[in-house]
Amino acid sequence: MERIGQKLHRLRTQRGLTIRELAIMLGISYSYIAQIETGQKTPSANLILKMANFFNVSIDQLMRDELELD
Repeated sequence: MERIGQKLHRLRTQRGLTIRELAIMLGISYSYIAQIETGQKTPSANLILKMANFFNVSIDQLMRDELELD
């Protein structure tokens, strides 16, 4: 799960969203998103589920380092 921040960053930028915009849509602080993207924090299971639903990807794709995003 070391790459979850990289994957989140890629998904966010592919959608053309800023960190603040994504934070508002997920109902969390923008600083928490930034910390996840830089590997300083690990998201909770609830947040991983929200991100997977929002970006329409599987939880496995987000969490498993060996799986790539489509």
